[in-house]
Amino acid sequence: MKTESIATKGQIATFLLKFSRRKMGMAGLVIVFFVLVISLSAPLIAPYHPTDDSDFTNRIAAPSEKHIFGTDEYGRDVFSRILYGARISTIISLGAILISSVAGTIIGLISGYYGRWIDSLLMRIVDGIMSFPPILFAIALMAALGSNVVNIIIALSIIYTPLFARLIRGCVLSIKEKEYIQAIKVVGGSDLRLMLKHILPNCMSPLLIQVTTYFAYAILAEAALSFIGLGVPQPEPSWGNVLYDGRQFMREAPWISIFPGVAIAVTVLGLNLLGDGLRDYLDPRMK
Repeated sequence: MKTESIATKGQIATFLLKFSRRKMGMAGLVIVFFVLVISLSAPLIAPYHPTDDSDFTNRIAAPSEKHIFGTDEYGRDVFSRILYGARISTIISLGAILISSVAGTIIGLISGYYGRWIDSLLMRIVDGIMSFPPILFAIALMAALGSNVVNIIIALSIIYTPLFARLIRGCVLSIKEKEYIQAIKVVGGSDLRLMLKHILPNCMSPLLIQVTTYFAYAILAEAALSFIGLGVPQPEPSWGNVLYDGRQFMREAPWISIFPGVAIAVTVLGLNLLGDGLRDYLDPRMK
């Protein structure tokens, strides 16, 4: 057990050393790590409670020493709302991507490995879900389920599961016919062992790259749903509904919309840079 632990630590250290040479990828990693840290520590960093509207006399106040990102139409501190919004947006997006990646991986493994009628059945279901425009499908699901954090995670998970399923199925189809897989079958290797120990590890590189990409899409989708009133219900903050709050004050108080917009843009940029860095590191064709 100690030997395995030392080997794992050595592999992580080697990865970090080699990955650190990719400056854009490291920049993305730093941005994503920073967003995750502030989202987890929002209660410790935020100077005010995000729903505290007791300072109504200070509404639509410009950025100042007291409110560094200004206040909104209810006198709530925009900086605090963005910090807590990062927490909610990150939890929703990360939860949706984790569920959809696991579900999509299971579907893709089964579909690609067994083929025949199982593959046809699962892929027709996947095609049916993918035939709908993602944002419109999310709106329909939220209208049916209702607006809360759990339902947003469910809706986004349903949208992104087929994308992961397609990705893993393609990987399995290209790997399962290789000679070493056939040799393991000949000596009596079980299907479950083949899928989990020999096929799935070879699908992890494209899976990790796509996780960062779809994580960025989930951030945007959650913000869009909250902006149109089908996401996180008021007065709880998310980046999308903070943007919505500032839409009618763009002339007199543009900071209400600018700062959450910048937060979304920087987070998505960081995820894209991280995804590009992982692709450059993990894809052998890029070396």
